[in-house]
Amino acid sequence: MKKTILCTISILLLACANTQAEVAKEQIFKSAKLKPVNSVLKVKTGEIAPDFSLPAISGNKISLSSYRSRKNVVISFVPAAFTPICSDQWPGYNLARELFEMHDAVILGITTDNIPSLHAWTIQMGKDGLWFPVLSDFYPHGATADKYGILRPDGISERAIFIIDKKGVLRYIDVHDINKRPDLGGIIKALEKLN
Repeated sequence: MKKTILCTISILLLACANTQAEVAKEQIFKSAKLKPVNSVLKVKTGEIAPDFSLPAISGNKISLSSYRSRKNVVISFVPAAFTPICSDQWPGYNLARELFEMHDAVILGITTDNIPSLHAWTIQMGKDGLWFPVLSDFYPHGATADKYGILRPDGISERAIFIIDKKGVLRYIDVHDINKRPDLGGIIKALEKLN
């Protein structure tokens, strides 16, 4: 019960927080409203999630399979660095770190941007950047997003959340309206169901 109350209060606080304040407004690209979803999903819940190995801004390569039997994984695909909603979404996960850790989960943030762009973007999200790995799906361009069926025709990924349990099974999929930030409450509820 105490855990549920803590989660609820944290989610409400995050919903009110202006997390975009860390990235300078003049560096945010104002994009036009896009078609909400413009791809065809290639995976479904209950299946083993497609593995991938991508370079991280830390300099390492990170594979999804390296978390097997150790952590639940939340994959957060976002369309592009230095855009308004993306620059708001990931800093929100910084504030919610305890909620993810409470559910033995790690986030993998992925975009089709290159490493230098991701480094410049995330370093502005706080003095320590982001607590979770940020991975580049730049080359071969969008190959991982394409494996999941969320690569749009213009080369960016959908805004999508995939939750994978410790056995490597896809348990939750939200290919979200690209113009809106996914609800943190839905992610946390999905993580609660894994335990």
